[in-house]
Amino acid sequence: MRYYVLATDYDGTLAHHGRVTGETISAIKALKATGRTLLLVTGRELDELKAIFPEHTLFDRIVAENGALVYNPSTLEETALGEAPPAAFIEELRKRGVTPLSAGRVIVATWEPYQGTVLEVIKQFGIERQIIFNKGAVMVLPPGINKSAGLAAALDSMGFSMHNVVAIGDAENDTAMLQAAECAVSVANALPALQKISDWITPGDHGAGVMQLAARLQADDLLELDPLLQRHYLPLGDRYDNAPFMIPPYGTNIILAGTSGGGKTTFTAAFMEILLQHGYQFLMIDPEGDYLELEGTVTIGDVKQPPAIEPLIQLLEKPHESVVVCTLALSMEEKPVFFEQLLAALQDLRQRKGRPHWILLDEAHHLAPAAANPHAFTSLKAFTNFVAITPRPELLHQSLLDNATTIMAVGEAPHETLNSYAAAIHTRLPALPAAALQKGETLVWHRPSGEAPFLVRTLVPHQVLQRHKRKYAIGDMGPDSFFFTGPEGKLHLKASNLHRFVEIAEGLDNETWMYHLQRHDYSTWIREHVNDETLAEHVEKIEDTSQDAAASRDAIAKLVQVHYTGPA
Repeated sequence: MRYYVLATDYDGTLAHHGRVTGETISAIKALKATGRTLLLVTGRELDELKAIFPEHTLFDRIVAENGALVYNPSTLEETALGEAPPAAFIEELRKRGVTPLSAGRVIVATWEPYQGTVLEVIKQFGIERQIIFNKGAVMVLPPGINKSAGLAAALDSMGFSMHNVVAIGDAENDTAMLQAAECAVSVANALPALQKISDWITPGDHGAGVMQLAARLQADDLLELDPLLQRHYLPLGDRYDNAPFMIPPYGTNIILAGTSGGGKTTFTAAFMEILLQHGYQFLMIDPEGDYLELEGTVTIGDVKQPPAIEPLIQLLEKPHESVVVCTLALSMEEKPVFFEQLLAALQDLRQRKGRPHWILLDEAHHLAPAAANPHAFTSLKAFTNFVAITPRPELLHQSLLDNATTIMAVGEAPHETLNSYAAAIHTRLPALPAAALQKGETLVWHRPSGEAPFLVRTLVPHQVLQRHKRKYAIGDMGPDSFFFTGPEGKLHLKASNLHRFVEIAEGLDNETWMYHLQRHDYSTWIREHVNDETLAEHVEKIEDTSQDAAASRDAIAKLVQVHYTGPA
């Protein structure tokens, strides 16, 4: 489900001439029974609203006074978002004959044509106030207070994101609210200016329009409106006709696959920045420490301390927190177990709040491997909005493969990557372009479009990340580890990272050390598995020239220390 919250205006939208019909109230009750949250966002003062609308308790929160007051009907708690108007200010307006005139907890309200008088008194008192209009009504509020601000405060108090809100209104004071919501709807009687910024205009007016919106929410969660919401689409790069390649923020499942050094980390970092810019919450499972320095995120777990699920979920309960989960402390065997436990917790959070909006799985084949039980990771079938990053699609669990909508192939063999994916899901691959990929390019098979795969120039992140550095320095490289065997193959000493390599080398006998040195095993491992060409070239020079075990061992150890930092 995408839309967990309905935010509706009162006068002119839910109500007609101040009253809400029984039919409309029944429709609102039915919508609430689906598990959605209801917010009433009104310019009226709270006491006045309670008197005229006894059914206000149907709503989970009421944002009154045009955004200045948040009220919880279940606890009767009121939260003012601004200061009360000075008593002398209100008295001066009365002296000047402004009538009708009312004052709420924060708002001061009257009608046209008194806006000029109100402005004069604001200047006289030297107070910071803004004037907001609503079909002839004149509302005086502190700066920054509007329906959008009030809605945001109510959502924060309940742990919801604006990206899970559909808002409906009719007048100019609803503009900020509709612009902030994920989906903007206006009723048929709405002002033309409001209809112009709306994603959908209901055929019915007033309460009938709200009923129609409620019915569409229950029918398909407004899925048919998605093509109209392109202002929320996420840019991933440009096609070669310079048309932007964009994906909808809901319902897209990506597999990003390709050879090492092909640009998977660069693209992923750029995509995370895009999600942060657009305000979509994400969870990144980072097994190699690539993204721990990404600004705007919170990190949990490190090389020594594995991530704990309970505090992780507590972080995600805050809709504006995106989290990077470092799993360097988990062994290869522990990662799928952790992931399956995490999925259960994430599924519960998504069912309650619709978040995190995106789940990114780096080295996804370690989290949900193809070799796992076919019935494992069953909850993945219900997940949308994921990015699974892997060298080869066939390494992934079938549930990820079956659920993918968009395949992005990078690196040296993109055609092979797409063919592997097509074979894994038993489908035919459309014709592929013949051109080889250049740096910064990806071959995209966007399956929902029905078109053949096409080339895209991907975006580049603003932040430069040190790719895999922590993993290679102090993490567990798994099958990419170095193994000291010796000339007769009697040893099996595993160096799971560069620092472990140096530690083992210090106590190694000279014969074993020189055996691997003369075979150029060290530079080959660093080049092919650590993916560090610069370090490999330096080590190779030592292999080519040194015949002294102690000197060569010391020289390579110093190179590792220069290129890679140890644990803090």
